[in-house]
Amino acid sequence: MTSNAIPRPVNYIADDWRECETVPDAWNVDPNTREPVHRSVTTPPAELERALQHAERVYDVGRWDDDARRQRADVLERAAAIMETRAEEIARTDSLTSGTPISVTRKVAAFLPARIRSTAADLVRIPRVQALAADGRDVRLYRVPWGPAAILTPWNGPSFIPAAKVVSAMAAGCPVVLKPSEHAPSSAQIIVECFVQAGLPSGSLQLVHGTGDVGATLTADPRIKIVSFTGGPGAGRAIARAGAEDLKVLQLELGGNNPALVLDDADIEVAADGLVDGMTKLNGQWCEGPGKVLAHRDLVDPLFEALTERVAKLVVGHSLDADVDVGPVSNAPHFQTLQRRIDGLRDLGAAIHRPARLPDLDGFFLSPTVAAGADPAQATAELFGPVVSLHPVDSDEEALRIANANPSGLDAYVFGADTDRAIDVGSRILAGEVRVNGAKLADLGDDSAQSFWGPAGIGGHGPAESVRVFCGDRVVGVDSPDLPL
Repeated sequence: MTSNAIPRPVNYIADDWRECETVPDAWNVDPNTREPVHRSVTTPPAELERALQHAERVYDVGRWDDDARRQRADVLERAAAIMETRAEEIARTDSLTSGTPISVTRKVAAFLPARIRSTAADLVRIPRVQALAADGRDVRLYRVPWGPAAILTPWNGPSFIPAAKVVSAMAAGCPVVLKPSEHAPSSAQIIVECFVQAGLPSGSLQLVHGTGDVGATLTADPRIKIVSFTGGPGAGRAIARAGAEDLKVLQLELGGNNPALVLDDADIEVAADGLVDGMTKLNGQWCEGPGKVLAHRDLVDPLFEALTERVAKLVVGHSLDADVDVGPVSNAPHFQTLQRRIDGLRDLGAAIHRPARLPDLDGFFLSPTVAAGADPAQATAELFGPVVSLHPVDSDEEALRIANANPSGLDAYVFGADTDRAIDVGSRILAGEVRVNGAKLADLGDDSAQSFWGPAGIGGHGPAESVRVFCGDRVVGVDSPDLPL
């Protein structure tokens, strides 16, 4: 097996690469073997202060005419080209931190340049100053960057999520302070290196490493004007409380136990294929994956057989093996959390089925799991791994009632042969996105927009992310005595 060496984390503060402070007796490990790959690191308070001061100093509303937008878009285009040359390094680093099979992380790495170029195209296409109809008076709508942005990203999408958030914020004109997960710092570092090499303006992007205390310092600081976070609901609520002190702009994408409704006319093969695809994609470590399967009672037994039959055929193994279907869980804390959640389903009366064969490796390996028989009203915890719970229901209305009693608010799934009926059922689920007869990751349509409902967070995803999230509207114009009030 190839080496588990990945880039050693260093900070990028005030346009300078700087060594991090190491955490005593703490290591980031290869999830395939539990062998150390580098020391765990953090950023001391003085260095965080330097980053915040620099972000505040460089922030300016800026000039956003056609030429200025084109110049910044050119930088983003160069960054995309650089990422293309480092695609295999990004894929390998992603695989060795998230545990996701390299066959999947290669697809993610190959898509990154397209995501960067899409934002560059939006930057050129979308005017940042627009004349408003005002009876001949000069009235203009400005889309203005909010100010310094703190971007906190998770370990399950170690390159794509930092790249997507950072490029949107920088296109808007927000100076970015990026803090990736302490469990997956190296992929984000490669992304930052690509942007820096492309020739960013001073202070456009800074990188700091560390645990939740570093993120807490950033999100509570009044110099940060917008926080974009993807992660768990506990941390998301803490960020929301901190942001309330000075009413920061927040984009919080949190997790939940996403329901999957299998209607009485569903094709068992289609449903089983979709559910297994969803529960194993990124090793099940994605916040939009299916969790609680609510199947019509007549279909529960054949669906269970189809699911376990498929799981038994999956190849679980080292994430750098191109023939592997499912790799290890990313890190020790989440591996332990996932085991506790499976034990919790067992305590609720579920029978736990783990039919896949595990490799002869000392990593964080777990057979994709079907937990059948728990009370669905109590099976509410987010699973966030290759696990689904299976529950019988007697009608669409019962399935909707259970799904909406403890909504994830993020994603949901409906499987049914009558697509009109399935879409109608899906439209009544409290979620920002509902997929019918599949569990893919890419957007359903070109202009897909997804709000984070209820416990799923604040804000959403959608087209033209840079101006939707990272800019505020400002109207400037000539008043008139002829206005009615």
